[in-house]
Amino acid sequence: MSEPEKSSGLGEGTLLSHLMELRNRLLKMVIVILVLFVCLVPFAEHLFTLVATPLMDRLPEGTSMIATQVASPFLTPFKLSLAVAVFLAMPFLLYQAWAFVAPGLYKHERRLMLPLMASSILLFYAGVAFAYYVVFPLMFGFFTAVAPSGVAVMTDITAYLDFVLALFFAFGLAFEVPVATVLAVWAGFTTPAKLGQKRPYVLLSAFVLGMLLTPPDIISQTLLAVPVYILFEAGIIMARIMVPGHKEVEAQQRES
Repeated sequence: MSEPEKSSGLGEGTLLSHLMELRNRLLKMVIVILVLFVCLVPFAEHLFTLVATPLMDRLPEGTSMIATQVASPFLTPFKLSLAVAVFLAMPFLLYQAWAFVAPGLYKHERRLMLPLMASSILLFYAGVAFAYYVVFPLMFGFFTAVAPSGVAVMTDITAYLDFVLALFFAFGLAFEVPVATVLAVWAGFTTPAKLGQKRPYVLLSAFVLGMLLTPPDIISQTLLAVPVYILFEAGIIMARIMVPGHKEVEAQQRES
């Protein structure tokens, strides 16, 4: 076999092994999600009651949530069970993604990625908890209070679930700002000093993000924008601590 043919065979073998590993890890992810889903199905109604509590507690006396579709009372709790299964499996899913890319990283990169992965999981859960315990009570209290006279607030359960899942994802994603900041500095796209100079633009962007990701009321927009900005400041501090060499880069930029 000629040298090019050997190289081609090695490349094909390496690609095939990576694809096999990716398939195996994806299969593990699906199995874990399905196992959690099966375990959560018996508690589907209780899970929906828990998620609906922030709205139910603020509905006017004599009103309740409704189902406008025939299968909604059956399918909506099952949909929530699947979402909760993915939510609970998130640490395992991220670990599988980390284990797949880790062999291609240098030792110092692996030391950086492990705390970032742990931080991303905790921050995502913190964002979801913040939405549930802080944002939802204020937001649903506002919505029910401003309903026009003669209008009964009776929310469809499917529409409500889609709404809260979107907000859970939005707040969980928004709370990943420190991790994104550290990764941007680590990749060399910017430095902590440059990020510090962009504070006014970041604050404005945080409110724009709140406007896009939350309902059109100033309460929920502010409750998303303020934590995002605080987390941005935390990300600058984390980048200064975790990313080596940024001081030398900043010094060279000042000299140039």
